[in-house]
Amino acid sequence: QVQLVESGGGLVRAGGSLRLSCAASGIIFGVKTMGWYRQAPGKQRDLVAVIGWSGSTNYTDSVKGRFTISRDNAKNTVYLQMNSLESEDTAVYYCNFHAFRFGGEYDYWGQGTQVTVSS
Repeated sequence: QVQLVESGGGLVRAGGSLRLSCAASGIIFGVKTMGWYRQAPGKQRDLVAVIGWSGSTNYTDSVKGRFTISRDNAKNTVYLQMNSLESEDTAVYYCNFHAFRFGGEYDYWGQGTQVTVSS
């Protein structure tokens, strides 16, 4: 069973930066999009950023201009560079690989990494 392994979370002061990484433990065929989601206490899990196979990106409005998503297809890895962090960015961040294979869709999730921004 292929797993997604996240790293890079932690505690940072407001205005600081963190870089999250998410790597697959093995080969996942048919990956079309890679993304990052986050879930704050008592709230639902929301999309933060997504990147397509061609490199096209989409961000939720609150992180535009501050976060950058990138991917290394050869390494099956996705990154999230987070700059100018705000207290509202505090959440558990989850990576996601969405794959299409043999007519079906498959989602893979990381275990989550805590990001805490102190004001």
